[in-house]
Amino acid sequence: MNNIAVLTSGGDSPGMNACIRSIVRYGISMGLKVYGVRRGYSGLIEEDIFLMNERSVGNIIQVGGTILKTSRCKEMMTEAGVVQAVNALKSRGIEGLIVIGGDGSMRGARELEKHGILVACIPGTIDNNLFYTDYTLGFDTAVNTVISLINNVRNTSMSHDRVSIVETMGAGCGDLALTAGLAVGADFIIVPEMKWGVDDICERLVRAKKTKKECSIIVVSEHVCDPNELAKMISMKCGIECRTVILGHVQRGGSPSAFDRNLGTKMGAKAVDMLMQGESGVVGYTSGKFVYVSIENALHGRRKFDINDYNLAQRLSF
Repeated sequence: MNNIAVLTSGGDSPGMNACIRSIVRYGISMGLKVYGVRRGYSGLIEEDIFLMNERSVGNIIQVGGTILKTSRCKEMMTEAGVVQAVNALKSRGIEGLIVIGGDGSMRGARELEKHGILVACIPGTIDNNLFYTDYTLGFDTAVNTVISLINNVRNTSMSHDRVSIVETMGAGCGDLALTAGLAVGADFIIVPEMKWGVDDICERLVRAKKTKKECSIIVVSEHVCDPNELAKMISMKCGIECRTVILGHVQRGGSPSAFDRNLGTKMGAKAVDMLMQGESGVVGYTSGKFVYVSIENALHGRRKFDINDYNLAQRLSF
């Protein structure tokens, strides 16, 4: 192994730059040439590839987003696009590729692997929706961002004695809503993994109002319901003022937490080691240890929802 490359794909997440920094500097320390690919798979197909050095990744460990830029590439879903990507790597003598991204990015990596390219994947997404790792890169920072924003919402909710519905991201996984909701003491958490009903929510809100509670927070994972319609239903059924806050892409930004900086740094080095051992796969972190999973297996598991945390959050809400 002499030459490797790194790209970021799909949605950005805090900690990607720490990971890129680690890959470049660790790779160089191991005697490799490390290339960067701009704009994910789109840049790979278009051959937007450049040689990186130690200074290429200076002063980025604390920066959110990704210096390599990112994109979602439809061409990687076609045989012609995959062949172009493979040729772009082989023409430069690049023997291994590191992909930082979510499950969509790993599907592209799987196609490259089928064409003989060694690919090491790092789970970079704020959604924490991948089963083989306890934490994805960026999740911890996103949780803390959501907590900070909900704290701000609570201030104005208390001032007006109102209910606030806060929608988080999640991509079909309730981890972000649950973890943040538990941390802020949400009155109700709506996630795709659990059944819920408007009448149950209203019962809780009315009971809270009778006990002189000043405000209530409902945390909703995206795509589970229309939060604006839910707010209207609550106002109509309970006679309580209810407002909606859609957090959106602010959840992806910001300086990464210490946890995500260190996770990205360690995962980057593990991915380089994987390629140098002549292997493809995905780096995960579970039960305090780094693990390796095949790309194929990584794409076919289902994440287990933490029902105990959900039930605890429900019991603690009054």
